[in-house]
Amino acid sequence: MNFETLSTEQVNELSLRLDELSPLEAAQLMNSIDTQAARAVEAELPRIARAVEAISERLRSGGRLFYAGAGTSGRLGVLDASECPPTFGVPEDMVVGLIAGGDEALRHAIEGAEDHPELGRDDLLREHICGKDALVAISASGYAPYCVGALDCARETGAYAVALSCNRGAQISAHADLAIELPTGPEILSGSTRLKAGTATKMALNMLTTLSMVRLGKVYRNLMVDMKPSNVKLQDRSVRIIKSALNLEDREQAERLLALSGGQVKAAIVMGLTGARRNQAEQALADEDGFVRRAAERIGKERV
Repeated sequence: MNFETLSTEQVNELSLRLDELSPLEAAQLMNSIDTQAARAVEAELPRIARAVEAISERLRSGGRLFYAGAGTSGRLGVLDASECPPTFGVPEDMVVGLIAGGDEALRHAIEGAEDHPELGRDDLLREHICGKDALVAISASGYAPYCVGALDCARETGAYAVALSCNRGAQISAHADLAIELPTGPEILSGSTRLKAGTATKMALNMLTTLSMVRLGKVYRNLMVDMKPSNVKLQDRSVRIIKSALNLEDREQAERLLALSGGQVKAAIVMGLTGARRNQAEQALADEDGFVRRAAERIGKERV
C-alpha cells in the first residue's frame, strides 16, 4: 500500500503554523476544518440510507449487526454497539463491536493487530456470523487488512458486508457489497485520523444504528420509547418521554401510566393514547411489531 496517496495522510496546508497559533486561533482553525466531516457525510447519505435499509431488514429477521475495525475506528464501533441496548432496549448481542487486538485494544494500542486479515476472519467466525447478519468494517484509511479479512468472511457466509472508510477508492471498498466513503481530507494534525475522520465515522455510525432502530419500531415520534430505565436519570426520562408523547401537563399522570404498564414505556403510551388496558396495549404492540403508532391505530380500528 502506498500510504502517501491517501488523502487522510496528506499534510494540511491550512495548519502548517499550528505550533505557532494561540489556543483560540488553533481552536478556530480546527473548528473550521472539522466542517469537512459533515460535508463528507452529506455526500454519502444515499449510500448510508441503503445500508440502513439492508441492516434493518436483517435485524428485523433476527440477524445481528457487527462492527469490525482497528484503533480509533474499532473503538468507535464498540462505542456505538455498546450504546444500543440501553438506548433501544435491544439484546446485548444484536449489535456487536469487534476491535483488532480484542478488548485490551480499547485502552491500549496493540501494535500490528490491524495488519492480519486472518484476525478479522477469526473474530467473526468466533461470533458465528451467518447469512442473516450484517457487517460494517470500519477503517479511516480504507486499508486495514483486519477489515479486509472480516469483509471477505462476511460475504463468504452470505452476510451483508459494508465498508466504511474516509478515502475515495479505498481498498476495503472492493471487498464489500456496499462501500461508504467519506473523504474527509488532511487532518489539522497530519495523519491523526482520530480527528475529523473519526468525527465523520461517528456521524455515520450514529445514522446506521439510530435509523435502523427507527425502522424496527424502537422510536415513537422522536422519542426513545424502548430505552431501559436502568438508573435514576433514565427512570426520570421514562416519565418525561410518556409526558411528552401524550402532551401531558401533569407529571403524575405519566407516572401513573408507567406504573400501570409495569414500567413499559411503549405500553404506557399506547394506554394513554387509547385508554386501553395493559394487556390490550401489550397485545396490540406484539401484533404491530412494537410500533407504537400502529398499535394505537389497531386498537382504534378494533373499537369501530
